[in-house]
Amino acid sequence: MIQFGILAQIAFRNLFSNFLNVVIGGIVFVGTLLFVVGSSMLNSMDSAMSKSIIGSVSGHIQVYSSKSKDELALFGHFNEPDISEIPDFSIIKPALMEIENIKSVIPMGVNGAQVSYGNTLDVVLEKLRKAENKKRRGGHSIELKDQIESYKNHVRQIVSIIQKDFANLSVLSEARSEDSESVIALRKANSADFWKSFDNDPLGHLEFLENKIAFLIPDSDFYSIGYVGTDLDSFKKDFDRMEIVDGQMVPQGQRGLLLSKFVYEHQFKMKSAQRMDDIKEAIENRHSKIAKDTDLKFLIKQNKMQTREIIFQLDPISTNKLIKLLQTLLKSQETELASLLSGFFDVNDENFLERYRFFYSDIAPLVDLYRIRPGDMLTIKAFTKTGYIQSVNIKVYGTFQFKGLEKSGLAGGLSLMDLVSFRDLYGYLTPEKLLETKQLKKATGAKIIDRDKAEEELFGDSGSSIVSTTKQVNIDEKKELGVIQTIDTSINRIYSQSEIDKGVVLNAAIILKDPSKIKETMAKINEVSSKNHLDLKVVNWQKAAGFIGQFVGVAKVILYLVVFIIFIVALVIINNAVMMATLQRTKEIGTMRALGAQRSFVLSMILIETVILGLTFGLFGTIAGSFIVKLLGHYGFPAMNDFLYFFFSGPRLFPTLGAGSVFGAMAIIIIVTVISALYPALVAARVSPLTAMQAEE
Repeated sequence: MIQFGILAQIAFRNLFSNFLNVVIGGIVFVGTLLFVVGSSMLNSMDSAMSKSIIGSVSGHIQVYSSKSKDELALFGHFNEPDISEIPDFSIIKPALMEIENIKSVIPMGVNGAQVSYGNTLDVVLEKLRKAENKKRRGGHSIELKDQIESYKNHVRQIVSIIQKDFANLSVLSEARSEDSESVIALRKANSADFWKSFDNDPLGHLEFLENKIAFLIPDSDFYSIGYVGTDLDSFKKDFDRMEIVDGQMVPQGQRGLLLSKFVYEHQFKMKSAQRMDDIKEAIENRHSKIAKDTDLKFLIKQNKMQTREIIFQLDPISTNKLIKLLQTLLKSQETELASLLSGFFDVNDENFLERYRFFYSDIAPLVDLYRIRPGDMLTIKAFTKTGYIQSVNIKVYGTFQFKGLEKSGLAGGLSLMDLVSFRDLYGYLTPEKLLETKQLKKATGAKIIDRDKAEEELFGDSGSSIVSTTKQVNIDEKKELGVIQTIDTSINRIYSQSEIDKGVVLNAAIILKDPSKIKETMAKINEVSSKNHLDLKVVNWQKAAGFIGQFVGVAKVILYLVVFIIFIVALVIINNAVMMATLQRTKEIGTMRALGAQRSFVLSMILIETVILGLTFGLFGTIAGSFIVKLLGHYGFPAMNDFLYFFFSGPRLFPTLGAGSVFGAMAIIIIVTVISALYPALVAARVSPLTAMQAEE
């Protein structure tokens, strides 16, 4: 112990004795700081990302059919994975719930669909048609008449704008044609005679406008949405980060759709409003400047050029109102709304916030900011597993988001649909469809024939009843079209829990009581699956998330590889530096040997000096790294994009300093310094007094 104290004193005395020690210390300092900060960041990101994935859709564990050709990937898959269905969720649920650590099992299935939405004129014509139908059923109130006149004036204004656009285009076009079908239709729709005779045949006039005019407006939209079919009540209960933003939760047991708030804002919102929001976010969160940011300038240019989406939504009264408001704001005498809007959207760093407030306080109330509103009925179309297109009418009850992940495109990329509608869209044969098929077969007299005998049955002379001679009969339309409907499939039907559970699903999320026992629980699920022949494949949340879940693991490998390379370089440099320092001390070491110092003493001296050198500078690096981590933990590291927003589980990552980062750094330092100093120490131990005297001569 006394010897160690002496050697330690010598080591601290020589700590800054030469430049080589400072070089060695600098390398150790940088490597340690990088390891502490990097590992703390990645460990914190791993923890935050697990919250995002577990809390949004995956749960702690996912199970799916072992017969699937592809791996389950809930996030970030470029091609739709080929996942085989679990035939009956009502069988696997009770079997899994018997496992002690399982809190709940939520049925799921991820799919994509398309939603088409008519243009602005389609929307106004639909409102006018509903008002006219109400009038035909006996509505004669003054309010209804005023409403019809308002809609008619709005349609006339849109038609007039389209006609002017066509006139401008025909002037620019070399192949100008005043006799084209569209020009003739526009001329008719904008004539006084057309509107004078409108009340005599409103439905005929509406049909003309819908078929000949509406398609001329190029602002209809076609949306693609991803969704999770699930038991919505169980999902809301077990994924407690989910919260309703607009509208309401789908009533228990009913069909319905909840749109992701992120998707709702980025796909269904008016483009002008969306661009204004993007500019505001860039200015406030990223401290961007319009004058220097080319992306913001491009958004402004788009808003200036694309004013029609606002103009088409305004009726004559709203148009005049907005013209006066813009004239006052811009201090302009311009009377053309398109020019005023273009000037309004020509924003800069000085006036943007004022224009932004004006947009939402004065322009937004005059238009529909969203194509779809909670309460609307949508027709959703999707390709079934067999490749044909299936459609489902479904009500949008509201929007939702996951707390802390409001701006994450990954967490907010999936909407939620009831499980019954999901099964319909995916092409599964539900009990309703099975009963309807049986009723149709019975009503039509359809029979099943042996495939091998099909030719004989159809074309043979066996007297088969499959082929019969056609007869001329009167068709009872009510009887033929009124297909037996013993099951209520209306949107308001309430499905029991057993009906929701019974049927196919693609996968299921499992929530655990104690997440620390995830490996033991996965092993138990495999046992239950094997025992009950459930044919389930079990994966943890990280595996279920696809390449997104592997991101932090890959980042850790990269970090450790970088640190390894740094310390390998450090090892070589330290080895050479210690060797040079040892050779410079040949006289000193020889003198010590002449005074009776043993080889073990010299060996220990070199090793202890190098280790203390590494630990001292490593400690400085650890302290500096810990300070940086604490600083980031206080202020947070901002998420610069939607991707990082998901990995940070919010707008900022607040790293925490783990004991593993500190002790791991110190352990690496000891290993590297001992290895790098071992050979120079052995060389120093072999120095003899004779060598020292020869060096002196």
